[in-house]
Amino acid sequence: MISRLASLLTVLILLTTAGCGQAGTPRTSTPPEPGGTASSGTTTGSGPATGSPSPLPSNSPDQAPPSPSAGPPGLPIDDLLDHMSLVEKVGQIIMVGVPVAGEREESAAAIREHHVANIFLHGRTQAGQGPVRRLVDDFRKVGAVANPRDPLMLVATDQEGGAVQVLRGEGFSDIPSAVDQAAMPPADLRRSAETWGTELARAGVNLNLAPVADVVPADSASSNAPIGAYRRNYGYTLDSVVSGSVAFGQGQRDAGVATTPKHFPGLGLVVGNTDTTAGVTDTETGPDARSVEAFAANVDSGSEFVMMSSAIYTKIDATRPAVFSPAAVDLLRDDLGFDGVIMTDDLSAAAQVQAWTPGDRAVLAVEAGVDLVLASADPATAAPMAQALVDRAEQDPDFAARVDRAAGRVLSAKAALSR
Repeated sequence: MISRLASLLTVLILLTTAGCGQAGTPRTSTPPEPGGTASSGTTTGSGPATGSPSPLPSNSPDQAPPSPSAGPPGLPIDDLLDHMSLVEKVGQIIMVGVPVAGEREESAAAIREHHVANIFLHGRTQAGQGPVRRLVDDFRKVGAVANPRDPLMLVATDQEGGAVQVLRGEGFSDIPSAVDQAAMPPADLRRSAETWGTELARAGVNLNLAPVADVVPADSASSNAPIGAYRRNYGYTLDSVVSGSVAFGQGQRDAGVATTPKHFPGLGLVVGNTDTTAGVTDTETGPDARSVEAFAANVDSGSEFVMMSSAIYTKIDATRPAVFSPAAVDLLRDDLGFDGVIMTDDLSAAAQVQAWTPGDRAVLAVEAGVDLVLASADPATAAPMAQALVDRAEQDPDFAARVDRAAGRVLSAKAALSR
């Protein structure tokens, strides 16, 4: 299943161009961004890039990455895991934010020191495709040195369109909002999404944290802070959301970019934005909700990842956010039959999860059955998250087995992307 790990490593060794170009001047017509985290989840809150993106720290490795030491090419996932240390396995199940403009040392340190094996391009940039590709290649070099047994890296961003589009400039289309995408015939939307996905792939991005599969009623859209207020929803009916989100996902995957329907089991009925507001609770969405049906359609269409919401759903689990809830994860895993990678919304800076320490957030998510922990808006939280996961796994064999299963799913997804 990972027969191309060695061949991809050879490709990565060739990607040694350093630096990142100047960010362009932000467009005054860009809609105001939803506040909060760059994920994700709900939004990217750093605003348009106005300065020159910083290169990687000068002490980042510039030598060719070493050859994999896990054994001969084509090792099955289970055998690859057997060759990994616990620290390396934990690194597989964390994704750290990398600012597209600004200081990146904390992000690079998380990779070098904690073997974090996945990155999320965070913020806003007008720099265009070339500088983004050089940034990605720089971080792939760091990742290949830190994780020689797994030279692959998930490189994610938020390229939904409309108010939530991280990457702009030469080589990137201006993508319409999901509301506008939903007005396109599905076949046309799929073709357009393939074009947008090809642009991402050329920049080195292999995972888009999109589409939004939340169902937002028309009469409450303006008061739905995380989704409806920013036209991130594919229309206002279940049929429209299913048609639009599935077509978008299919087009992205046609281009070789994996997709992440979000935010399970749905953020369409809440008022507050979990990025900027604590205690966001949905009292209506249950296992048979329309939004759950929309996610089921995306799962059936082939989505490789699904993102969990950090809101509380009283009809599913009234005691904890969905991202920490075994009941919510089981709804996705067992009832919908999803066997891919379940990831969190941003757990680094979201107001909804600040009552827990960064380490506890990561442990609770993995304990609930989540596979990939996103620390997008505040890269400094990746280190305590990694340490807490290692500490817990060293003390609890059952938790260590959960880490193994999660790392195995992430590695399997990477292997599929390399084919």
